[in-house]
Amino acid sequence: MSLQGLSIERMCQLAPVSRAGFYRSLQEREPVKEEMEVRATIQQIVVEHRRRYGYRRVSAELRRRGLLVNRKRVARLMREDNLLALQRRAFVVTTDSKHEFEVYLNLASRMTLTGVNQLWVADITYIRLQAEFVFLAVILDAFSRKVVGWALERTIDTRLTKTALERAIALRRPAPGLVHHSDRGVQYASHDYVKVLEEHQMISSMSRPANPYDNASCESWIKTLKREEIYANEYRDLEHLRAHIEEFIEQYYNRRRLHSALGYQTPEEFEQAAAANPSSIGATMSFFKDFEDSRPAVKQATGTNVTTSSGPQSAAQTSGSDEPLTGYSLASCSATAGELASAAPVGDDAKGGAEKSMLDPGLVPRNDL
Repeated sequence: MSLQGLSIERMCQLAPVSRAGFYRSLQEREPVKEEMEVRATIQQIVVEHRRRYGYRRVSAELRRRGLLVNRKRVARLMREDNLLALQRRAFVVTTDSKHEFEVYLNLASRMTLTGVNQLWVADITYIRLQAEFVFLAVILDAFSRKVVGWALERTIDTRLTKTALERAIALRRPAPGLVHHSDRGVQYASHDYVKVLEEHQMISSMSRPANPYDNASCESWIKTLKREEIYANEYRDLEHLRAHIEEFIEQYYNRRRLHSALGYQTPEEFEQAAAANPSSIGATMSFFKDFEDSRPAVKQATGTNVTTSSGPQSAAQTSGSDEPLTGYSLASCSATAGELASAAPVGDDAKGGAEKSMLDPGLVPRNDL
C-alpha cells in the first residue's frame, strides 16, 4: 500500500504518526481496505518464510511491521486462506546407548546460564531422501538456541558428530570450561569424540536414559527443521539436501526466524543484545543438600555461586530434573582448572566414597562456565 510512490512507513515518518495508529485509523474508516491490507501482509510473511511460520510467529512479525492484529484473527485469516504451517511427521529414535564406553553425569539440568558458550547441546536425526536415509548431527548454544555446528553424512558414526563439533569449535572458539551435553549414544561416548572435548577443555554431560527432556532445546530444533524445511520440500540427492539445510541454518534460522523462547527475537539478535549487556557472573550450578556444609569453603576457593536444594526429600525427589548421584564415581579435580571429572557407574561398595567425594570443593565448576 502506497501513495504517490511513498510507502506507509515513509508517510508515517513524515506525518509524524505511528504505523499502529495509522492502521487503527484505517480500520475505523475503511474496514474492508484494512482487512485486505492485513491479508496481503500475512500472505507476504507466509511466502517469505515458505509456510514455516504458524499464526503466533506471523502475529509477532505483524507487530514488528507496525500492524497490531489479534492472534485469533491471524489464525482465522490464515485458516481461511489456507496458509497454516505444515505439520510434522512421526519421530524415529536414532540413539544407541548400549555400549561399553564411559557415561557422564547430567550437568545441563543443574545449570543456570548467563551468556553464550557456557552450555552446548548436541543431537542426531535422520532424513529420508528418495532412495536412501542420511543423518544430520547438530550442536546448539543452549543460551541463544543458535546452531553453532552441524554435519550431514550417509552414515551415523563418530565421524558425523566429530565433524559437527569441530565446526562449532572453529566458529565459536569457546573458553575452557564449556559444558557439552548430549544423549548417551555411542557416537558421543566414543574415545575419539571425548578426546576432542578433552583437548579443548570441555566438560562432558549426558542425559538420563530414555529422558528426552534433558535435551529439549535440541529436540525442539529438530522438530522445527523437519516441519519447516524437510517436509516442505523434496530433495534429489545428498548434495541438494546439504545446500537446502545450509541455507535454512545459516541464512534463515540463525538470522531471520523469530524464536518464541527468545521473546520473538532471532538467535542472532538475541546474542547481540546479550553482548551489549554482558552479565557480571558466569553460569551457576545447583547441587543437593548434602553439599550444604561445604558451601563456605567452596565459595572461598572457587568464587562459584552454588545453590542447594532444601527440605526433607531425597535428592531425586527435590528436583524432577536431577538424577541421584549415588552409583557414580566422582574423581576429584583441581578447582583452579575448572574441570569436572567424568562420572561412571560403580557398584554398591563404592557408594560411600562417591557420597563423601561430594564434599570436595574441587568438584564445583568455576564461575566462568
